[in-house]
Amino acid sequence: MNRVLLGILTPSSNTQLEPLTVRMLDGLPEVTAHFSRFRVVDVGLEASAQFDLDPILAAADLLADAQVNAIAWSGTSGGWRGIEHDQRLCDLIRQRTGIPATTSTLALLEAAAGDRAVGLVTPYPDDLHDVVVNTLTTAGVAITGSRNHFVTKSNWELSNIPAGAIGALAAELAASGVDAIAVYCTNLAAAPEAAAWEEAHGVRVYDSVALAVWGALRLAGVDAGRVTGWGSLFRALAPIHFALRQAQRQTS
Repeated sequence: MNRVLLGILTPSSNTQLEPLTVRMLDGLPEVTAHFSRFRVVDVGLEASAQFDLDPILAAADLLADAQVNAIAWSGTSGGWRGIEHDQRLCDLIRQRTGIPATTSTLALLEAAAGDRAVGLVTPYPDDLHDVVVNTLTTAGVAITGSRNHFVTKSNWELSNIPAGAIGALAAELAASGVDAIAVYCTNLAAAPEAAAWEEAHGVRVYDSVALAVWGALRLAGVDAGRVTGWGSLFRALAPIHFALRQAQRQTS
């Protein structure tokens, strides 16, 4: 069995995405995740310099030493640094290492391309949240409603936000009639709840950690549909399924 190695770029203070990524890949014995960190400690527009390209590229170079098949930036800085920033990052990684790359944000743009109404949930302060809404909307994501759960500017503390708090915001957005909900941050304990929220509300859920895994698998040539139990993102028939659920809900 040929090994498939996924390189995951990780904020240094993040404690959720690594164990979640490993759990998502549990049913794919040939696929392993390998992580490289760069320093990120704060949340907010004033901390945007943490995501300058040089430290991220240095972390990507270390992943290249492991000869990974694909690299994913499992983070959402593209939402405030700009989509072009993520695209530039991926281009530079490919030029420096020869390895294809993606990001959670770029994967979201692809996954949500066909959705008519998307609800956005973040744990960010109002000003940062508003910038993310504007960035994603300008990039073509049809955001029709959003909620944020801001409690701290410490990135580490975000990992302590209860999944139920995020779920409550997701439920509010689902009730507004959206087709999908994007949970936009990779240090939240939301990914394990995605399937349950989809079943409860009849909408698709795009978790940022899951998006990074989905994008990396696709770049590495692995059938992402083999990932089970983590929501409809990984299932090819999901758009049809949820279109039917949405139609049933609208006529009931």
